[in-house]
Amino acid sequence: QVQLVESGGGLVQAGGSLRLSCAASGRTFSSYFMGWFRQAPGKEREFVAGISWSGGSTYYADSVKGRFTISRDNAKNFVYLQMNSLKPEDTAVYYCAGCSGVVYTRRIDEYDYWGQGTQVTVSS
Repeated sequence: QVQLVESGGGLVQAGGSLRLSCAASGRTFSSYFMGWFRQAPGKEREFVAGISWSGGSTYYADSVKGRFTISRDNAKNFVYLQMNSLKPEDTAVYYCAGCSGVVYTRRIDEYDYWGQGTQVTVSS
């Protein structure tokens, strides 16, 4: 069992930066593929970034590539999402999610555990 708690969201001006954190409980955290998703009002939840269990492989949605960086610290049971050059269209609730048994996936239905989400608002 893994429990996930996100933090670090807030209000920022366009062009600014935020760093989201996801604290995970559970001894098996280091074996999970971890992802960040987001959901804007009236839109479906979408994949933002993912990272392999070792941290050696990372994956990004085209819309955030070059601006966002995902990382993890297995010793501390944390996953991070550094968001730079933020745009108003990045405004959404951001969710941390964990997936076991796969090398990489963007499919929401393949993730086993989800956090409660943290709000990110980017003003123009």
